[in-house]
Amino acid sequence: MSITPDLLNRLMSDCTLCPRSCHADRLAGQTGFCGQTAELKAARAALHYWEEPCISGNSGSGAVFFSGCSLKCVFCQNHNIALGKTGKNISLERAAEIFLELQDKGAANINLVTGTHFIPQIAYALASAKAQGLSVPVVYNTGSYEEVSSLKLLDGLVDIYLPDLKYYSPELSAKYSHAADYFEKASAAIAEMYRQTGAPVLDHESGLMLRGIIVRHMLLPGETKDSKKILRYLNETYRNNIYISIMNQYTPLEHVSHIPALNQQVTESEYERVLSFSERIGIEYGFYQEGGTVGESFIPEFDGEGLE
Repeated sequence: MSITPDLLNRLMSDCTLCPRSCHADRLAGQTGFCGQTAELKAARAALHYWEEPCISGNSGSGAVFFSGCSLKCVFCQNHNIALGKTGKNISLERAAEIFLELQDKGAANINLVTGTHFIPQIAYALASAKAQGLSVPVVYNTGSYEEVSSLKLLDGLVDIYLPDLKYYSPELSAKYSHAADYFEKASAAIAEMYRQTGAPVLDHESGLMLRGIIVRHMLLPGETKDSKKILRYLNETYRNNIYISIMNQYTPLEHVSHIPALNQQVTESEYERVLSFSERIGIEYGFYQEGGTVGESFIPEFDGEGLE
């Protein structure tokens, strides 16, 4: 479905893009649960080197970090922009230019980070950029609290999906993301992503992903049982038709200091147990992180780079 200005305006005037379904008239300047109006807002657009190797490659992924978020996890690693107060408004024409500029800088792909609440604007800008010569793969990088109907607006525009699958337990997702229906919504969203892309396709010469899905799961301290349930679900549902990235980079930032369960790192033992489990159940295609990944080095400066 192509995004016309009329459709964009209709979607923004009664917003149900995400499962929060807050019905905000963002076109009139109201902010939704995401904290954003209809104006496209981003915090950074630059080459990013800390994704999975088949995404970042040697030249970096062209990451555009959008402001605001419809999930707002209490432990958010990008909380400065998730709250929606950091960033700059950009026109849809400027967004298309940014995508092309990142391609000109040698980006392996265009990496759209947390764009759920801006899907119509992103789709419009992508279509414009592609008409002007955008040819590198497009990556949609999401926490997966998505509506399938919204993701269908990206069909044919996105080549690679990079979704999280954060929780299996509704109690856990309610506690930390105020979204008891997280697994229900995220699993349906990932199924739609798989429908759009199919099994992974890599460039054999460069090793870069051209098409497909990498599902990410970041361990939380003390929650290995939930992690194992997620990995079993993914393996039983998709087998080796997706990549799975098992991450130990959880960083307890200052804003979780009042939550003892989250104010600690994932231990080496916890991570090793989950990796061993993934091997036992037959997960073959995926990524794991070596020691030393905990820290704020994975969190870039949201300083407006690349937006002007």
